[in-house]
Amino acid sequence: MRVAMLHCGGATAIGFLGRAGDACLLGTLILAEPEHFSGTEITLLLLAMLASAGLFLQRLWPILQTIHHAQPEQDFHLRPLGRRTAAFVWEVLLQGKVIRQRPLPGLAHAFVFWGFLAFALVSLNHVATGLRLGFLPPQSWAGRFYFDFAAVWALLVAVSIVGLFVRRFFVRPIWLGEHLSYESGVIAGLIFLLMVSYLGAFAVAPGGSAVKLLWWSHTAALLVFLPLIPHTKHLHLVLSPLTVFLKRDSFAQIPRLHGDEDFGLVAGKDVTQLIALQTYSCVECGRCTEHCPAATTGKVLNPKEVVLGLRSYLNTVGPASEVPLLAEARPDTAYAPTLSMEAVFGCTTCGSCEFQCPVGIQHVPVIVGLRRGAVNTGTWEDDYGTKLFLALEKHGNALGLSAAERDKFVTKQGFPIFDGTQEYCLWLGCMGGYDPKGREIIADFARVMHFLGTSFGVLKKERCTGDPARRLGNDLLFGTLADSGLKSLEAAKVQKIVAICPHCVRTIAEDWREYGIAPQIEHHSEFMARHRDRLPQQQGQSIVYHDPCYLGRYREQYDAPRQVVQQAGALVEAPRHRERSFCCGAGGGLAFLGEEHGERVSHVRAQELVATGADVVGTACPFCNTMFRDALHETERQPQLLDIAQLTARALPSQPPGGEP
Repeated sequence: MRVAMLHCGGATAIGFLGRAGDACLLGTLILAEPEHFSGTEITLLLLAMLASAGLFLQRLWPILQTIHHAQPEQDFHLRPLGRRTAAFVWEVLLQGKVIRQRPLPGLAHAFVFWGFLAFALVSLNHVATGLRLGFLPPQSWAGRFYFDFAAVWALLVAVSIVGLFVRRFFVRPIWLGEHLSYESGVIAGLIFLLMVSYLGAFAVAPGGSAVKLLWWSHTAALLVFLPLIPHTKHLHLVLSPLTVFLKRDSFAQIPRLHGDEDFGLVAGKDVTQLIALQTYSCVECGRCTEHCPAATTGKVLNPKEVVLGLRSYLNTVGPASEVPLLAEARPDTAYAPTLSMEAVFGCTTCGSCEFQCPVGIQHVPVIVGLRRGAVNTGTWEDDYGTKLFLALEKHGNALGLSAAERDKFVTKQGFPIFDGTQEYCLWLGCMGGYDPKGREIIADFARVMHFLGTSFGVLKKERCTGDPARRLGNDLLFGTLADSGLKSLEAAKVQKIVAICPHCVRTIAEDWREYGIAPQIEHHSEFMARHRDRLPQQQGQSIVYHDPCYLGRYREQYDAPRQVVQQAGALVEAPRHRERSFCCGAGGGLAFLGEEHGERVSHVRAQELVATGADVVGTACPFCNTMFRDALHETERQPQLLDIAQLTARALPSQPPGGEP
């Protein structure tokens, strides 16, 4: 801030100048001319600046060194820059995610951030003025405008920081953590002092001792604040813009392994530069914890604590260490007790944590990386996991049934085998090919395709996409399944695929890319929404639609399934829907890992859906359908449970016009 002189145009920007109003008639408010600073004061200022900068770098430099000495990120590329720039503008500069997902505290945080941007030039000029190098004369039109502009932001920041202080220390939302962060209180106090000392300059008489007191108060707050940044969660002010810009290309993207010695995140030497950068960027806001289905139902997993545990590990033993990351694989767990098998294998990979994070941390790849390290080195021992892997190896499906069972279903339904002449390959998946209710969904969707006159066929032999193996960290098994699937599609000359399972869609479209490019694939909700004008409509019933994680957050498909639902009745929204939808509990392979500890995720979600009073619970994922099938039996009221394909098929005539039944 240029305290040498402030123009009274500020009186038009803030209406509390009071007795300074008379000075405004003179056109300027003299505060402290640079020449009024003695040589001793200038020397003191220089020493204080050097000390502040030195203390700042003393802590920041080791952090930067830790990040630098971590493993380089394989396959990383900056392109496309346009997407990265757009994400940076929306998430950092506009604070879009912060405000949209938590409006009131988000707006307060945004005001503080924007205020700091507005004060960047003011603070530089403030220090320069003390050294007789001020570059923004307040008597100029630019100076008058900018100081008034900064005064408005100072007022907004002061109010916002008080609100955030009250929220953290008095309201204390549970996801912020049990322990009060007194460092945050000190930082809040310094920010408030910075703003008040700036605004105070508009209200004091010119030339008095109060002017210099305000100047030095503002300077002291500024110089104390700087070295505290790398010692607190406010390090995100420095790192998070870079983290947001450099995060991986796609949502919850699991990086490929490289070489025979890459087993995932086993020890510190496996931590990459991007992961290290993200762990140090954590703002500890608890948004990931607030929306995590595991954390909110009493499981050990807390995504925030996983990130902080990894940071603690890096601070303690460093990025080159051979010490195992997971607690069960090492004798000393004191420095990172939150990293455990139970925690990382309790993740449904729903992506809520990653979607909510305001600083670009991608939790799912970290958690899957830790799973990889445990599975690929043989340290994870779980009877259900072993049974699942053996079923996938031997039978090619997660349910462990003979392929002959799928053949019987295909024959009974009269599905044609894909021979290259049909438009679509209908991918059955494990649930559609083997699960009784999943088969009902497939049969009804086939009726819809017949009604529309769309030709399709199914593969003669089809194996699991490898989704549960991929999410649980078994890369060898996943690679075998992915390679087999790609060869089957290529041999059948498939050009377009449609599937009822969002997990299959995601895995084929994204995860298989490590082994080859699969044909174009879409979810059946997208297919039906595109043809909705040709599908019949129903009236009367109310339908609450549940957003599947792998269709919503992973694929950003929210409108298509709703358009299908609205063809079948009146859409009812659950309290948590679209991007904020709560998980069914099946993802990440957890559908096959036995009973949950604590409250069941599916039961929590089912009760929420039933509470809407809707006649029907509509799903768009066979895994969600399976989880709710059991959970709805435990609710007081039991609405009908139907996939969106079943909702559509119920309105179809028994015989399609000019088509096959």
